[in-house]
Parts: sequence; C-alpha cells; structure tokens
Amino acid sequence: MPQGLPGSVLFCCTFNSVRSPMAEAIMKYLHGKQVYVDSVGVRAQEVDGFVVAVMDEIGIDVTKHRPKTFDDLEDDSFDLIISLSPEAQHKAVDMTRTMACDVEFWNTLDPTIVEGSREDRLEAYRTVRDGLMKRIRERFPLTGAPQI
Repeated sequence: MPQGLPGSVLFCCTFNSVRSPMAEAIMKYLHGKQVYVDSVGVRAQEVDGFVVAVMDEIGIDVTKHRPKTFDDLEDDSFDLIISLSPEAQHKAVDMTRTMACDVEFWNTLDPTIVEGSREDRLEAYRTVRDGLMKRIRERFPLTGAPQI
C-alpha cells in the first residue's frame, strides 16, 4: 500500500483494552473525518484505567471505548489492519484469507507488564502512547493535523 491515507483502518491487539484503543483514539483525533477507524482484540477486556489517564493528559477521551473482539466486528472490510501484538498479528493475517487488505505489524510493548510505582507504570503507558502518536503521524501524515 502506498504511504498515504487509506479509507479504513483497523487496529488490533490482544485485549482491546490498552494499545489498540490508544491507537484508535489517536487516529480518530488526527484523521477522524477522513478515515474510518476501529479497533479490536483477540479477546476483550475493559479499557485500562491507566490508558484513560494518559490519554486524558493529551486531551483525548477514551472513556466511551467499548472493547470488542474480531468476532464482534460489524464491518470486516478494511483497507489496512495494523496489529500491535504478535497474537493479534496472527488473527490479522487470518483475515486476509477472506478479505483483500494490507496488514502491518507494529510490535508494541504491552505496558501492563511493567511493575513498580504508579508513576513508573504511568510512564510505561505514556511511552506507548507517545510511540503510537509518533508512528501514526509518520505513517499517516496530514497537513494541518492537530498538534499535540
């Protein structure tokens, strides 16, 4: 796929509670009117409280995010699937058997594995958030995009 804006993007990770909701929210914030964006997990789990906190720090509200799995997708036709975990990558590749789409693997740290103080853990989530922001801005540039 040429570098540019696809018509639709699906972000996926293991639980649709940390990485993919962050990526979905960032992409919607930057390109929401021009690109259809959704996210799923291999399994579903409620959005992580640290995700809500670090996204709020940059002015993006994820409190309305409702986690879902690949099986919950109402529309399974996407131009691009971006998987953020190895487990999700396997599911994304499986989807290409029945759908013509591109798949990209952005191996992204799972910040839930970081132990330590609340601040240490928040910093891990910020690192993931900022990495996704950078990657999305590089992969999907837009003149006049909001600056965070």
